[in-house]
Amino acid sequence: MTAIDFSSFVDQLAGASGETILPFFRTALAVDNKKAGDFDPVTAADHAAEQAMRALIRQNFPGHGVIGEEYGAERTDAEYVWVLDPIDGTKSFITGMVAWGTLIGLMRFGEPVFGMMNQPFTREKFSGDGGAARYRGPTGNRDLHVRACASIDDVILSTTSPLLMNDADCAAFSRLEKKVKLSRYGGDCYAYCMLAAGLIDLVIETEIKPYDIVAIIPIVTGAGGIVTTWENGPAQAGGRIVVAGDERVHAAALEMLKGQ
Repeated sequence: MTAIDFSSFVDQLAGASGETILPFFRTALAVDNKKAGDFDPVTAADHAAEQAMRALIRQNFPGHGVIGEEYGAERTDAEYVWVLDPIDGTKSFITGMVAWGTLIGLMRFGEPVFGMMNQPFTREKFSGDGGAARYRGPTGNRDLHVRACASIDDVILSTTSPLLMNDADCAAFSRLEKKVKLSRYGGDCYAYCMLAAGLIDLVIETEIKPYDIVAIIPIVTGAGGIVTTWENGPAQAGGRIVVAGDERVHAAALEMLKGQ
């Protein structure tokens, strides 16, 4: 069975998680904090959506592994491992903004082979298998393609927030940010999808977990983009991440993040 055979099942996961999440959106739901000394919110919607997806995976593919933000990892040595973030952008979610989505990734032998970002409120799905990427939504269905961008001076840059970076990483990011045409904060998973759609040129993040990035990699690379760590290595384990639509911008960003 190839990764593409799972695409209809990913739609099932997206449907189940979306139906679970939407009743909570823009309501007075309780918010818990997962991290002492910082604010890392989690809600009943996060928990319920991941439980719904895990139940479907166990029912349909009991031999598969799962890594999820809320309920941890199981069977990570399996050939196929699902990587789930029920609500990426929880801070947007709890403030009623729409820059959030459910990330559903699939790895085979440790490599990302399929990914989807589902935004059930806007009824948008962004998906990819590393070879192609697709958008489905209210404006119709279409292929996703990154855009050409030759110079850092012409870049539209996104990050969730420099406040999430340590001092050294923030200083490196600031050097780069001063060179770009425009920078925007707070996009979370939406920023990567807008890069795949040709509307953003560069996304820089730190402190990324696997469930934040595994689903994104096949979408961006399927649209023709590049996803690496700051050290130009594989990104599926998370860490400090550089995502670019044009290889020239990617190379320039890596050099600037090193301070050269």
